[in-house]
Amino acid sequence: MKAWQKILTVLVLLAVFTGTAFAAEFNWTFQSSGAAGDDVFALETTWAKEIAEESKGRIQVTMLPADSVVKYTETLDAVGANIIQGDFTDPSYFAGKDPAFSLVGNMVGAWSHPTQLFDMMKNGGGFEIFDGLLAQYNVKLIGVASTGVEAFISKKPIKGIADLKGVKLRAPQGMVNNVFTAVGATPVNLPGSEVYTALEKGVIDAADYTVFATNQSQGMNDIARFPIYPGFHSMPTLQVTMNLDAWKALPADLQEMVLASVDRLAITIVEELEKLDKSAVVEAKAKGITVISWPEVEVAKFRKIAESQWPKWANSPTAKTWSDTVAAYWKSKE
Repeated sequence: MKAWQKILTVLVLLAVFTGTAFAAEFNWTFQSSGAAGDDVFALETTWAKEIAEESKGRIQVTMLPADSVVKYTETLDAVGANIIQGDFTDPSYFAGKDPAFSLVGNMVGAWSHPTQLFDMMKNGGGFEIFDGLLAQYNVKLIGVASTGVEAFISKKPIKGIADLKGVKLRAPQGMVNNVFTAVGATPVNLPGSEVYTALEKGVIDAADYTVFATNQSQGMNDIARFPIYPGFHSMPTLQVTMNLDAWKALPADLQEMVLASVDRLAITIVEELEKLDKSAVVEAKAKGITVISWPEVEVAKFRKIAESQWPKWANSPTAKTWSDTVAAYWKSKE
């Protein structure tokens, strides 16, 4: 076999084993803020494969975990410069560029389920606001997803707003800290790595931490046996973006396909992570842990108090527009 034939054979084999198609019109690299072993990263990787299949090979997406090409805090600039063509990440990482990114990333108290955020994005003006913000960086918004509303860890029964008064709880600095102060709790700023020990030693009675399944797997609920699920306070947003020029180069049919695929992915992420949470709830209850669910009236009370704090963080024109739009969205639901 001649040398050029050997090279061609190797390239063909690489194409077979990596899924790379020479005929692809559009080859993109996307970077996630998730680690390679994360559940969400696995779903994002499946999305990339489905894009290739649905486009019949016209689009090929290489999905990379956090820090593969640039640091997780630098993907906005990297996408804008076309170093990578897209990202899946938390907008809060870019709050230093505009505080609106922080509000989009986690509007504390605004959402008690991801579908509410999705509805506001599509029908309440949210998509246009966020898309306009990203366009300033040569970035196109494709959609948003979420890992879901975080559960709440507690060593004592908290069945509504009144029960939060005086509770010493872990909450990071920022809006979540302000909101819990406004409801009468006593927030303590601790890193996530110290939550378990602080609960165990009685330094705090409760904590803002993460989703129920993770809390359960880490043993948090074993020492704080009155968790609140579903959560009521914090729900991180996940942005899905592309380089604006790369987006404009796509034919209209592929643009529609990509937008629809991200919408489906958002729902899939919610459904898959809710399965993990619900399974963890069953496990917790079997161990005698009391899982508390707040009635909607208490969730609404918390949202109203949180709403009073949002303007304090609306320190740019876009941030104020976002804050006002979320408030108007909930006003329309009353």
